[in-house]
Amino acid sequence: MKLAHIIPSLEARHGGPSSSVPALAAACAAIGHEVELLATVPGSGTMVTAGALTTTTFPRDWPQKFCPSAGLRDALARTPAEIIHHHSLWLRTLHYAHQAAARGGKLVISPRGMMSPWAWNHHRQRKFFASTFIHPGAFAAAAGWHATSVEEADDIRRLGFKQPVCVAPNGVRLPAVERLMGARAAWRERCPAIGQRPVALFYSRFHRKKRLRELFHLWLAAPRGDWLLLLIGVPEEYSVTEIQGWITAAGAEDRVAVYDGTDMPTPYGVASLFLLPSHSENFGLVIAEALAAGVPALVTDTTPWTALNLDHRGWCVPWADFHRTLEAAMAEGPDRLSERGQRARSWVLREYSWEKSAGELTAFYRQLHSPSP
Repeated sequence: MKLAHIIPSLEARHGGPSSSVPALAAACAAIGHEVELLATVPGSGTMVTAGALTTTTFPRDWPQKFCPSAGLRDALARTPAEIIHHHSLWLRTLHYAHQAAARGGKLVISPRGMMSPWAWNHHRQRKFFASTFIHPGAFAAAAGWHATSVEEADDIRRLGFKQPVCVAPNGVRLPAVERLMGARAAWRERCPAIGQRPVALFYSRFHRKKRLRELFHLWLAAPRGDWLLLLIGVPEEYSVTEIQGWITAAGAEDRVAVYDGTDMPTPYGVASLFLLPSHSENFGLVIAEALAAGVPALVTDTTPWTALNLDHRGWCVPWADFHRTLEAAMAEGPDRLSERGQRARSWVLREYSWEKSAGELTAFYRQLHSPSP
């Protein structure tokens, strides 16, 4: 089949979809589809072809926060794709995808976490404006939805949408040992303290959705022994300077450290424990990546990772229980945490692959394109 995957931006600062959508598009191409991956960028556009996958970026027009792009609009007007698969909501690129599907083809939408109760109600007036004026009618025009977890599929249904939903989780790949070692060395050079202390790692966008400030206060609410809370991420709602201000004001320089992770290697290799207490996650790619690197995770049950509670892989708990569970996790010691990490690593690599996700979506695409009588 001919597929067009559209994402408003491939910039790392926008979180997991900037890496997961290209990986999904590549997996679709690897199993035999002819795939276009289309996105907008703040500067000049580019085109790169690798086998059956062509990735094209188009200059972003004004106002950039809505990701309008005449180049992307015109490219979609000419696309021969049978499936137009748009990733994320609220931006102008979804309108272009809707228009392209109206000329032929089927529109599939991936909310990418934007339909969870917390995300749906966050800045609700802005989202009403977007659904009315930025991409009017797109939701109703979708032939189907793609969810990355059963919980996200439930969110779509809860909002009243009746179209078919395909649940196809993100994939994760085994990180190369050399890459983990190189990243560990880079981060130890930047933060020498992590070479001598156990590290609890938060690695995600610096956004209130992630409960970053709440985690900071929770960490300081009790003695943590020799542990260091390492906050690494892409500045968004909070800047590194602002977070450093929290640390300085609390006199916590020996207990918490913060760094901008932009253009730096992933820091999983320095961690003994991974923390993500999000208000919501449709998948949480950083959780899967941490597990694949052999790091046990403690996350909130508003992420779709309750299976961590099975077979001593990690912890997925309500936020109200996060502090108690954190204390128990830190008390386990390095050997026990390492055992959990290895068990979680084996499980996540067995259950989550891009090939499996692409296969599930392929079956869904064919069902939408040629429905049974």
